[in-house]
Amino acid sequence: MPRARNNPASRRRRKKVLKAAKGFYGRRKDLITTAKDAVLRANCFAYRDRRRRKRDFRRLWITRISAAAKLEGISYSRLMHQLKEAGVEIDRKMLADLAVQDATAFSKLVALAKSQ
Repeated sequence: MPRARNNPASRRRRKKVLKAAKGFYGRRKDLITTAKDAVLRANCFAYRDRRRRKRDFRRLWITRISAAAKLEGISYSRLMHQLKEAGVEIDRKMLADLAVQDATAFSKLVALAKSQ
């Protein structure tokens, strides 16, 4: 009796890997072993960078708030502390958006913080 090698399942597995490697350059999209390594590596980066994105955006928001606060004559840390003391519960994302889009509203928040 000939040896059965579970061809349908292994073909499905290979097709899944090659589908995930679609768009890769050179042999990385065609050869199953190379594609498997490339997909594994790409998934590691994707997992890591989903967490890193959160850090990067927070850094961006802090930089924007800091730059806008300096124009108002107050440091970032002092502004954040005084906003907390004033009971203003606005997150950094919204505060950075205000600093970029609506400078007058940001100035009012800074004035509120300075009055504390």
